[in-house]
Amino acid sequence: MDVSQYLEIFLDETKEHLQNLNTQILELEQDSENMDTINEIFRAAHSLKGMAGTMGYKRMQALTHDMENVFSEVRNGNLKVNAEMIDTVFQCLDALDEYLTNIQTTADEGTNDNEPIIKKLTDILNGGKEEKASEPAKEEKVSADENTDEQKWLQIKLDGTDCHVIKEAEKQGKNVYGLTVKIQESCLLKAARAFLVYKAVEELGEIIISSPSAQDIEDEKFDFDFSLVVISEADIEKVKKAVMGVSEVESVIADKLDMSLMDTEEEAAAQSDAGTAGNADVADTTAVAIQEVSADRAVETKATAQEKKQQVAKPVVNRTVRVDIEKLDVLMNLVSELIIAKNSLVAASSSTQEKATTGMGFNEQIEYLGSVTTNLHESVMKVRMVPIESVVNKFPRMIRDLSKKLNKKMELYMSGEETELDRTVVDEIGDPLMHLLRNAADHGLESAEVRAQRGKPAVGSIWLDAYQDGNNVVIEVRDDGNGIDTKAVKAKAIERGTITPEQGESMSEKEIMDLLFLPSFSTAKQVSDVSGRGVGLDVVRSKIESLSGEVEVRSKLGEGSTWIIRLPLTLAIIQALMVVVGGEKYAISLGSIQTIEDVSPDEIKLVQNKEVIHLRGNVIPIVRLANVLETESAKNEDENMVVVIAKKGDRLAGLVVDELLGQQEIVIKSMGKYIDNKCKIISGATILGDGEVALILDANTLI
Repeated sequence: MDVSQYLEIFLDETKEHLQNLNTQILELEQDSENMDTINEIFRAAHSLKGMAGTMGYKRMQALTHDMENVFSEVRNGNLKVNAEMIDTVFQCLDALDEYLTNIQTTADEGTNDNEPIIKKLTDILNGGKEEKASEPAKEEKVSADENTDEQKWLQIKLDGTDCHVIKEAEKQGKNVYGLTVKIQESCLLKAARAFLVYKAVEELGEIIISSPSAQDIEDEKFDFDFSLVVISEADIEKVKKAVMGVSEVESVIADKLDMSLMDTEEEAAAQSDAGTAGNADVADTTAVAIQEVSADRAVETKATAQEKKQQVAKPVVNRTVRVDIEKLDVLMNLVSELIIAKNSLVAASSSTQEKATTGMGFNEQIEYLGSVTTNLHESVMKVRMVPIESVVNKFPRMIRDLSKKLNKKMELYMSGEETELDRTVVDEIGDPLMHLLRNAADHGLESAEVRAQRGKPAVGSIWLDAYQDGNNVVIEVRDDGNGIDTKAVKAKAIERGTITPEQGESMSEKEIMDLLFLPSFSTAKQVSDVSGRGVGLDVVRSKIESLSGEVEVRSKLGEGSTWIIRLPLTLAIIQALMVVVGGEKYAISLGSIQTIEDVSPDEIKLVQNKEVIHLRGNVIPIVRLANVLETESAKNEDENMVVVIAKKGDRLAGLVVDELLGQQEIVIKSMGKYIDNKCKIISGATILGDGEVALILDANTLI
């Protein structure tokens, strides 16, 4: 059976279980006696172990098995939760995460056995119940060797071919064993366990008979035991050990097959007694058959190895979204309405008479179609939306680790985890948020001594709040730390030659704070593994702006900082203003437009050699799009200009266009990596109703 088809499901579910374990163990650290939490951790570890075993990831299975054993003892009251256990289990989760990363990129778990962690788990287990640690092995051996009256393989009826295959195998010096395997009655997926037993046995030999049949076992048409007849060159203990290596196997009884005790068909006996030449032919044929099976197995193994190599080269990317069935019902209903609308249009356009007499009917059909497609778009958007919970859930664990590493007491408070965003955005915002939180922990929060001097609580607070604001989602990261020392930032910028002392004199506090977003800019005195390399905020800004979002910072020295990220709800379809510049059509996202102004040429002033207009108390810089796009404006210099006032955070800019075409809902198409990297002011393209292609201008970059 090819398990690679389940790889994506395995990756998704393993991520969920690991996240759940992280959350539950953080809760256990706060309340070590909570039996609900302990049971939840045991269940998650047990599920992970089963999934890893099914996929054949032995190292991952071994680690989760030992972790499950520890929590089994905690559950039974034989072990107490302590700080050492919590730290070891977190190390376990990091190791499992490493396995998962390897599997995601190469479809293989890697070669790290994580023996130091397994030893720690074993020490914890032995510390709690030393004599109990050796008991399961003893119990296992007893369950494997007793119950000799349970040799259910003796009830299997052998036909003539089976008899000859067995005899020929014995002639070739191979062993023939009968096995009866019993699965634990508490097992939820006994067919899956049986499949793992088959897999384990087939690595050592050939299963020639199964009772019940393989099909019945797959369909779960069996109690909790089944029997096999196996041809193998391995000794019997090795076969038994392989079977007992599968979790949730209660016992295995195995012995050499004694043909005299087996029930054989009359023809088989007749053929055996006759000793005719034909019989010899059958034996020869059987011998050939066995050799062919072995050859096929060798070819199959080689093919599997090659397949695995190909698999390694192909990284596995998470591309799944879980969708509520009700959302799919709405989609299905809208698609059926779309078909009705299409049929009505076909009927209306094919009937010339109807066209002549009921021209309005056709327009009504177009309106109906427009209404259905708008609803369809909204429904598809909802399907693509996922809560940001999947991203922010990993941060409490990160803050715990930073608290220990930086030797600062801190607490993370989160709200709005249920806020939904487009799946593609959710996948991308993890890194920016992680950088902002690390920044708050390292640069923002003061040391315990400084906090005590300032009369602040010993435990620093970091907040992560998410909420919807119109067509945007806002994520805020706040702290009650030191805030940004703009004098220190300015001094560092002058020292690095980023700005001159004269420029520094005329810069506002906000402009100085914006220097923090420059590449490789850091105010850290020394480089550590947490910060100081100056990559954090540069990554934050470039990543957020690539998602058509914006980031700004507000800070008060001595009180703390707030970092505000504003993101569009969806990236696929936007409302846009269509404009013309130099004879070409362009689109500007409506979300970034404040107003549209008619400006006469004499209203334009020069400030520091740059064009600005004075509008309702604001001085707004002008961007002539014709110059930026290197095209000729269709307007004369003395004509009034159409200026689109765009906003980015607190900053405004006037984009000068030749002509307005109106508002339109457009579908964004990517321009591909090459053009995206070369031309930042173009954020994509769209195909208009007449088939023409219009480029989408990024107002953020223009500003």
